[in-house]
Amino acid sequence: MDIEDLRTFVEVAHAGGVSPAAVRLGISKSIVSRRLVRLEGELGVQLLARSTRGAALTEAGATFRDHAARVCAEIDTAIETIRPSGELRGRLRIAVPLTFGPTHFAPMLAEWARRHPLLQLQTCYSDRFVDLIAEGYDCAIRVGYLEDSNLIARRVGPIYGKLVASPGYVSKHGAPETPDELSGHEALMQGTEAWQLMDGDRIISVRPQGRFKADNGTALVAAAVAGIGIAYLPDWLTHEYVASGALVPIMERYPPPPAGAYVVRPPGQHPARKIRVLTEFLIEHCEQLSERR
Repeated sequence: MDIEDLRTFVEVAHAGGVSPAAVRLGISKSIVSRRLVRLEGELGVQLLARSTRGAALTEAGATFRDHAARVCAEIDTAIETIRPSGELRGRLRIAVPLTFGPTHFAPMLAEWARRHPLLQLQTCYSDRFVDLIAEGYDCAIRVGYLEDSNLIARRVGPIYGKLVASPGYVSKHGAPETPDELSGHEALMQGTEAWQLMDGDRIISVRPQGRFKADNGTALVAAAVAGIGIAYLPDWLTHEYVASGALVPIMERYPPPPAGAYVVRPPGQHPARKIRVLTEFLIEHCEQLSERR
């Protein structure tokens, strides 16, 4: 039984169809179909019920998928174990936040790819929540405060932030001095999230209100510079604007607690060596950024 046939079946099962699986694998749909037919022929059972809307797992396919995924993972681990240190091969699919992924993580990932020329690196930049398992990603870089989940996370660096507003907003509306005063101001938000602030050693949560919302931090920076309201943002996004005077810090007595940047991966007993090496690389580079902060 060909391991590539197994990998292809697992990818189709996760992607929900031949076409999306072909895109993920970087091969043609005809190759995917041939591998599936060959695998079903060897097993003597139908694994997928094909239709114009995609491919659904049969009962046998659903049972076989979990076993096939474990076999592929174990083979990957075995191969990586015997390979010389530093020689990374194969494909790694990473989901990265769009807000400052292209400006901050993209250079790190490009340098990492340069160091490992035999590695195929596929990166998706998006601020939407990416389901790693359902969408077939090996890992993701996530920032902020992680919610409880079944994913395994490793912190690679701190993220510091502050509340900011434009001088024009402050001149017109004043600046809040305490968390209670935030309720009288326009907040620039991603949704209905709570803002965490430090009061000495104590963390307090406030739920501000505002008419401008966006799911992208760069858009919130633009709104803050335009004088629409107060934003709660990481320094990575605001430091240039603060340095130029386009934004000014607000409520510095109540700073946000440090958040984090994390590498998260689906649960599993043996993380792929590619993910371990990437994580250590990001930790090293994030430490260098913190030292220059």
